[in-house]
Amino acid sequence: MKFKKGDSVVITAGKDKGKKGKIEKIFLKSSTVLLPGLNIYKRHIKKKEGTHKGGIIDISRPISVANIAVICPKCDKPTRIGMKLDGSTKKRYCRKCDALI
Repeated sequence: MKFKKGDSVVITAGKDKGKKGKIEKIFLKSSTVLLPGLNIYKRHIKKKEGTHKGGIIDISRPISVANIAVICPKCDKPTRIGMKLDGSTKKRYCRKCDALI
């Protein structure tokens, strides 16, 4: 996967289209990422002894990697990520301005 934890991304599709955030967690098996404060849904929680008050809470749900794009730190635009071989290591670069990410 070309996304890393801590990357700045923008949502390209869905109800939160155009909003920006940072990747908090990556789920490789389902190809989704968690962006805190984005893709918010309501959840009804039952009251439990001592732990929860109960009621309606807001939770962030993971979003598919097909619906996000990385923001290049140099040109500050949403871009796709390319890979270059630098010796024996792979480097990620911006497809728009060729800057290393």
